[in-house]
Amino acid sequence: MAASHGGNTASDSLVVVAAALVDRDGRLLVQQRPEGTSMAGLWEFPGGKREAGETPEQALVRELAEELAIDVDHSCLAPACFASDMLGDRHLLLLLYVCRKWRGAPVAQHATALRWVRPAELYALDMPPADKPLIGLLEALI
Repeated sequence: MAASHGGNTASDSLVVVAAALVDRDGRLLVQQRPEGTSMAGLWEFPGGKREAGETPEQALVRELAEELAIDVDHSCLAPACFASDMLGDRHLLLLLYVCRKWRGAPVAQHATALRWVRPAELYALDMPPADKPLIGLLEALI
């Protein structure tokens, strides 16, 4: 007999990867979503959607190169925490990695702005609902 789970299935899930880039001063990089996108103007951790056939780490290395023009080795990505939330009728699974080492200086390729902030300063920023529960965890980690 097949089990019925009702509601969302795995195909309804959206896996998103993001990085908490930490500089030498213990600050985190956030980027502002551009106008014309969903959640425009909100501050978020850089990253994006995993494409078919990619591991989360491969997706994050690709996204950081596309969004910030930086080069990150997958071995420098430390799994930190995750968030699970509904995004419309889809289930969002956000995987957050901490990264303290990269090559190049982050430059906003698509975002409206970049900002380096202390973990406690994240509470004052308008962030997507899935990102907010991660702030306390990052405060403990950084």
